[in-house]
Amino acid sequence: MTGHGFDAIDSLLSSVTEQAALPGPGVRRELRERGHLSRAQVAKALGVSPSTVSGWESGRDPSGEVRTRYAYLLDGLAAKFTPQAPAVEDDEDQADTDPSPEDASTEAAPEDDERADDVDVLAVPEPCVLCGNPASHRIDGFAQHLDPTDCRTAPAAPVPAAAPAEPATDADVVTAASRTAVVPTSAPPVPARAARTSRPVSRPTAQQKPRGRAFQEESGPGDLIVQAVQAALSEHGGDVEEATAALVKRAIPDAMALLDETRKGGRYDVVAHPALPKILHKQTSKGADQVWEARPKWTRRALPEGAHEVVALDMNAAYLSALKTHLPIGQLEHSTGFDFDRRRAGVHLITPPVWEHEDVLPNPIGNRDEPGPLWVTEPTLRLLLRLSGPKHRLCGPPEIHESYTSGSTEGLLEKFRTTLTEARAQALAEGDEVTLEYVKAMYSKFVSTLGESNYNREIYRQDWMHLIRSQAFANLWMKAWKAHESGLHVVRAMGTDELHVIGDWHQVFPEGRGVTEVKVKDAYTVGTEPGDQTGEGK
Repeated sequence: MTGHGFDAIDSLLSSVTEQAALPGPGVRRELRERGHLSRAQVAKALGVSPSTVSGWESGRDPSGEVRTRYAYLLDGLAAKFTPQAPAVEDDEDQADTDPSPEDASTEAAPEDDERADDVDVLAVPEPCVLCGNPASHRIDGFAQHLDPTDCRTAPAAPVPAAAPAEPATDADVVTAASRTAVVPTSAPPVPARAARTSRPVSRPTAQQKPRGRAFQEESGPGDLIVQAVQAALSEHGGDVEEATAALVKRAIPDAMALLDETRKGGRYDVVAHPALPKILHKQTSKGADQVWEARPKWTRRALPEGAHEVVALDMNAAYLSALKTHLPIGQLEHSTGFDFDRRRAGVHLITPPVWEHEDVLPNPIGNRDEPGPLWVTEPTLRLLLRLSGPKHRLCGPPEIHESYTSGSTEGLLEKFRTTLTEARAQALAEGDEVTLEYVKAMYSKFVSTLGESNYNREIYRQDWMHLIRSQAFANLWMKAWKAHESGLHVVRAMGTDELHVIGDWHQVFPEGRGVTEVKVKDAYTVGTEPGDQTGEGK
């Protein structure tokens, strides 16, 4: 009978194949990093997204054919880095090679669960990537002191020549609970990592890059931008317009690949799709969530007597500068009361203070007609607290009712930001409008698609999107305050990058196209005639 009996069972058994074995999540990440491969490179080779690779390195397992390909890659990497153990001839030799119980306990005793993933004991001390003094442990592949106080107190001393390690940055988000410890228990300790082939073992002091900013290899993330532009121009026969259009079209996936590249060597994995509180979800399919971004749209009510020339200034790369803001590292946690912790960031339900300077400066929370509490972002709250402090005394302190926050850092996107900033500056210096438009599309679309977007499935961080936008608004407000304090009359403040002023603005803002400079967008005359008091141009 068809479909029954032993033949059917044999057919069913033949269709079942054993899944390829995979090492633990921590080992997967260690092998990738030892091979100096980014998640974007691995993802491209396997036909998946970088966030999928991040998930595999955090505890999720692939299945089917992609699992087989992933196992093949990891086996190949393990074969390159696993040293061949010498043959054991007798029990006495074996006893010499096995670590003693005391040694084993030392290897398997990281200070906390967050570091248990990638802590190695170094046979020979290496320079700590944070302070440069000798360190006896390697964390996530980089020599560091386990105790932060050692970075401040350890005396500088010469150490055997070793390749300078890259710093572990705060540019990634922690998911330590989902990691698996990879400290060996019976195998011999893993020897210290060999120097990268792209660097000499030692360098003259004069050639070393200064501490205080992220170390980058000679071929760093910026090369991805250069290569993409060159490829687009070649593909389109040097046609600038067509090449630019093609690059802008692929700006989102390219920005995500660049972000992944700039996270190489980071101590934490980005949580691409965290659970977010209901206030950060859209209330309707086409509506908005409950967070207020404090976007300014302000026009001065009355102008000084007489006719005046108003200059509309454009703040360059507003969103690019705003990438440097306090972003939550982990999942947002709920709290109540005024307890404000500068080490955390998120969104806050506040009752804003009364603003009594509307005639000369915009309200820091923007144009809002409804009274009462509202949800604001970290940059808005910090701005209000700053303006209510002893230096400014422009308003009372906001009243905080409840918050959703997590531990935070300003450096989460710092390497991503500096890479784009340097590429932009180089393009300006060379008159390279193709790269300039490409970079602009990368950072602007990165911000705009962080939320619920059909164009970016790699990462969903509605909270980051709000915070970056609000930081740009806060930056514009502070420029308005700087102009006001310098004797200029602020006429308008619009969005993230438009400030209209009366007076000699050259004494306050440098002119140019750089990130810290401004350029003239428009100029018009206002006077005391009817219809001109609102600041409208003629």
